[in-house]
Amino acid sequence: MGAHISIPMYQRSVSQRYRLVGHKCKHCGRVNFPPKAVCKYCLKGSEFEEVVLSGRGTVYSYTVIAGGGAPPEFAEEARCKGKYPVAIVELEEGPRMIAQLVNLPEAGIEIGMKVEAVFRRIYQEEGVIRYGFKFKPL
Repeated sequence: MGAHISIPMYQRSVSQRYRLVGHKCKHCGRVNFPPKAVCKYCLKGSEFEEVVLSGRGTVYSYTVIAGGGAPPEFAEEARCKGKYPVAIVELEEGPRMIAQLVNLPEAGIEIGMKVEAVFRRIYQEEGVIRYGFKFKPL
């Protein structure tokens, strides 16, 4: 199996996955997402305040994953759809995250496209349905 995430590891990241909670560094003020032990920007800050992210952002970059390139947990989706788009989304608060894109217009995906997070089923593994965020165009 490839990109397996254990159930305990998944459960520890519930606030990030279900509420988009990041950590604002008290030293430099930048937002880390997912949260880190030390600020990834200034490498000095280790004290943070929780920030609920807006879920709005822009497509920074993207790719389309075909059936053969899909991680094992997405094999079912790849089998059903044939391929699916994944983007690096730059959130309004600054951090970038990787997520699938959904409900795309016929014109397709554009760099800089405004998007917002929507809560969706991500995949099922070990009998557990895992939810999280995907992004749709605004």
